[in-house]
Amino acid sequence: MPDVGVLQAGSRHDLHVGVSPDAPDESEISGASGAFGYVHSYESSSRYDGPGLRVVLFVSGCLLRCTYCHNPDTWHLKDGTYVSADHVVSRLSSFAPALRSLGGGLTISGGEAMVQRDFTRRIFAGAKCLGLHTAIETSGFLGDRADDDYLSLIDLVLLDIKSSDPETYRKATARELAPTLRFAERLAALNKPVWVRFTLVPGLTDDPANVEGLARFVAPMRNVEWVEIQPFHQLGAFKWKAMNLAYKHADTAPPSPELIDRVLGQFRAVGCRAR
Repeated sequence: MPDVGVLQAGSRHDLHVGVSPDAPDESEISGASGAFGYVHSYESSSRYDGPGLRVVLFVSGCLLRCTYCHNPDTWHLKDGTYVSADHVVSRLSSFAPALRSLGGGLTISGGEAMVQRDFTRRIFAGAKCLGLHTAIETSGFLGDRADDDYLSLIDLVLLDIKSSDPETYRKATARELAPTLRFAERLAALNKPVWVRFTLVPGLTDDPANVEGLARFVAPMRNVEWVEIQPFHQLGAFKWKAMNLAYKHADTAPPSPELIDRVLGQFRAVGCRAR
């Protein structure tokens, strides 16, 4: 068993590599009890990842391999710190009064929170006991792991839909699109509040037909409160280099203001609230 560590404050942009070399593969942890898990870091004052002021917990483990990922050091459990769920909730409790007063709460991001479903379930349950609003940022690829009990602990889903075109999705993530769309439809049927996030990567996800397909998929879903356009950036490029990973987007520029406006216009034209 790995040595139990201490939850560290930090930034999603900090590099963490090889912290828990004895950790299992990220595809093999679903049967764990959830009492312990692997965490990259946490931020204590985000106003970006849900309503109000939020603590954002970045957990380790992801089955997608997005070519533009700015946190490839969250793909593997071995790069995270092994901590107890009780320790995370205890640390969260010190922020709870301020978070409640400022209309915020806890967001669990990653990586992919559903890789460590039982670990994150315990943390969400602890956050609800503290009276906090809860949110999850997820690709939805592992949405079938989220049973109704799990979803009942979550107030808001930040759903990253990376493409509407299956081939583009596969090119971007090395995975299939269908599980994400199936999860989105399930959230709509449950009327679970959702913010859809779409990463705009020039030359990869910016094709007008790809954007149009996603806009028309999302528009009828009354549970979708916002569509957030996330412009591609190079803030994670140094991690790819440090980890000796081949980075396909070294020469990709951020989207221009004109491209962002075009994409926002496509979503708004079919009735989405987009920003």
